[in-house]
Amino acid sequence: MQRYRCVACRRSFNALTGTPLARLRLRDKWLQYFRCLIESIPVRSAARRVAVAKSTSFRWRHRFIAAVLRAPRPQLSGIVEADETYQLESQKGSRHLNRPPRKRGGKASRRGISSELDCILVARDRNRQTCDFVTGRGPVTAGQLMKHLKPVLAPDVLLVSDSAKAYQAFAKQAGITHEAINVRAGIRARGALHIQGVNGWHSRFKTWLRRFNGVASRYLANYTGWQRVLDAAELTALRQWLHIAVASD
Repeated sequence: MQRYRCVACRRSFNALTGTPLARLRLRDKWLQYFRCLIESIPVRSAARRVAVAKSTSFRWRHRFIAAVLRAPRPQLSGIVEADETYQLESQKGSRHLNRPPRKRGGKASRRGISSELDCILVARDRNRQTCDFVTGRGPVTAGQLMKHLKPVLAPDVLLVSDSAKAYQAFAKQAGITHEAINVRAGIRARGALHIQGVNGWHSRFKTWLRRFNGVASRYLANYTGWQRVLDAAELTALRQWLHIAVASD
């Protein structure tokens, strides 16, 4: 690959410098690996299919996904549903655990939402535009909603959520219209107001995630973004993935 030199700083670079694909080798296998991402193939199976090492397969997975997720988030408009789902915190692959190890993923030591669970916030409008955020551990707060959700909402949206107080406080602070559905009381919908669209996304995500036999918390945002791209079915061609990865800067 042709290299260039900056006349000001005298540093050399090529077309991939500054992109997530910088310093990666075996370029002739990239398109084949993108097919593994589109088909959601696990790391070891992808390594065998493309004939690369397991460590290379893992590194490519997160480099390529990170490249795709650098695209700007969509602006949500009209009726926007928002709700959270939770995954048990995982230190998979870590050499130094800050807690006793669990067998086969294990389960939380207490019932309900606690600091042992990673919170995944998902917002989705009726045009099926979706935004996902890993907000941290434990129940979502109004401050986290303000940080993550506010920038992707159009000013005139109607936000629909469950009856959690964090959404009420956020809507009042952000100055947006809000309607709550009391799901705990068995109410699923009030006319056109419901959160079934976002809950359906949660269900598809958890079903899809099972094939990976648990993912580390530090990579969870990559997996939610990966599923969002697949669920939207916007990137179905191999060269689309490659173009986005190379264009990232």
